[in-house]
Amino acid sequence: MTSPGFMVIAHRGASSYAPENTLAAFDLAIQMGVGHLELDVHAARDGHVVVIHDETVDRTTNGSGPVTSHALAALKRLDAGSWFGGTFAGQRIPTFEEVLERYQGRAHLHTEIKGHSADLSERTVDLVRRRGMADHVTITSFQKTRLEEARAHAPELPRGWLVSEVSDATIAQARALGLSQLCPRANAVTPELVHRLHAEGFVVRAWGVATEDQMRQVVEAGADGMTVNFPDRLLAYLKR
Repeated sequence: MTSPGFMVIAHRGASSYAPENTLAAFDLAIQMGVGHLELDVHAARDGHVVVIHDETVDRTTNGSGPVTSHALAALKRLDAGSWFGGTFAGQRIPTFEEVLERYQGRAHLHTEIKGHSADLSERTVDLVRRRGMADHVTITSFQKTRLEEARAHAPELPRGWLVSEVSDATIAQARALGLSQLCPRANAVTPELVHRLHAEGFVVRAWGVATEDQMRQVVEAGADGMTVNFPDRLLAYLKR
């Protein structure tokens, strides 16, 4: 069974109940009692690091086009809440710096580096360092290159690799990268896998939790945490 320190990580905030990657979603997660937030970063055209999942703004705002084609001022004019519901009209795309400032001392930030902007990893970890939050941020990515960049620029920051499956090669590469976390898809998490990864020295954090059944599967497998869109239900399950 899981340890008392199980990481309940609100995926893009409490994104089942509020528009993902907005302050409304992050604030709601904090109100629910969450101590871990997950978010995604891209680079704006003028180099600012902004919090948004997709490479384009089309799905989650009233704008269109790649994130990298908009300067920060233009991104800030977009409505990032109405697509989810009228109650959230006027929510904006936050900058990573705003999120760091707002949740410093309130949450650990699991920060996924997205996109293909050349210096996004460096800009992201520079902001973490500037606020003295190296102990409160974990850098994650599906892109091994991003984790290599983060390691080269800020080796003190913990890093986690998001993977669909775990193989011998994955484990060897993760060890070579000096990673602290391996993050398999939830449906691949078994007690045997968790035991092996723990024996290799990794923290095991799952992603892609689509249902409460998967949520329970990850907990019962002995993992250390998961990202979840409905953190209130996970918190209630852990209390039971």
